[in-house]
Amino acid sequence: MSGLPAGFAGRVVRWQRTHGRNSLPWQNTREPYRVWLSEVMLQQTQVSTVLDYYARFLARFPDVRALAEAPEDDVMALWSGLGYYSRARNMHRCAKDVVALHGGEFPGSAEVLQTLPGIGRSTAAAISSFCFGERVAILDGNVKRVLTRVLAFDADLAVAASERELWSHAQALLPTRGVAESMPRYTQGLMDLGATVCLSRNPNCLICPVSDVCAGSRNGNPEDYPVKTRKLKRTSQALWLLHARNAEGATWLEKRPSKGIWAGLYCLPVFESRDALQSVLPAKARPHLQDGESFLHVLTHKDLHLHPVVVELGGNALGTGQGGWFAGGDWGRLGLPAPIRRLLEG
Repeated sequence: MSGLPAGFAGRVVRWQRTHGRNSLPWQNTREPYRVWLSEVMLQQTQVSTVLDYYARFLARFPDVRALAEAPEDDVMALWSGLGYYSRARNMHRCAKDVVALHGGEFPGSAEVLQTLPGIGRSTAAAISSFCFGERVAILDGNVKRVLTRVLAFDADLAVAASERELWSHAQALLPTRGVAESMPRYTQGLMDLGATVCLSRNPNCLICPVSDVCAGSRNGNPEDYPVKTRKLKRTSQALWLLHARNAEGATWLEKRPSKGIWAGLYCLPVFESRDALQSVLPAKARPHLQDGESFLHVLTHKDLHLHPVVVELGGNALGTGQGGWFAGGDWGRLGLPAPIRRLLEG
């Protein structure tokens, strides 16, 4: 690995001012609630997807107290379709803790922010840097890519000690002058470089503001970084969905357990086999099952092969879990997994 490049932070700050992203709705503010909301939504989710969700959340929950006081079902309903639903549950818990433990004000340091639900080291640093000008490093996926290339850092990030070493380098590269003003722009600049210039494949080294101090670019092998040997294996799973409707056209939906797939969301009852699905139905209903069109839903590390099975039932409750009959007009206020919402509305 090469030494730390001189003037790196200043280059990033100057580039961000003129060429970075400066018009996103969560920028140009030092309001911690808005920055926190965007940081949580942007975890493993593209900016283009987040924009509409961010606007809807602010309209419904304009501040942290409004979010803390909201029923969980309202929060999950607005989050529906954004994925990684544990983020929404942790976000709701975090809002409650900010109100209960910190008087409705977000703590002003990354160290204390990390004690709140759902806020890890990098997210805490982003909030603290953007809102309070704290000199503290972020290290999300984009930033890891930028820094490992600049430094030709070839240690395996699947090893905890290697990641700790990169954290140390990230901290050492931070601005040292005008920190209160330069830190927010530096932090945003690293994010922007990773998202728009220092791409995973075919990085645009010719327009990169740090290419002349980047060891990866100078050596002609930027795509060799970052190094991470441990890969999560993709798996697949088949699930059967009971699409039960009553005489009025309402659908039986039940709340999923607090752990596992689609935790805490309303959903069609889920089974691991068609026989298991059939076993919960009255004997007289079983001959009338209709198999819907199966479809694939792709998660980050798992392919779900979903098999809907439709049946008309009376208005009695199903003994499959905590649930009830919901008409189409009710679906909008429920937290529904994206594939289930598409199935119901399709």
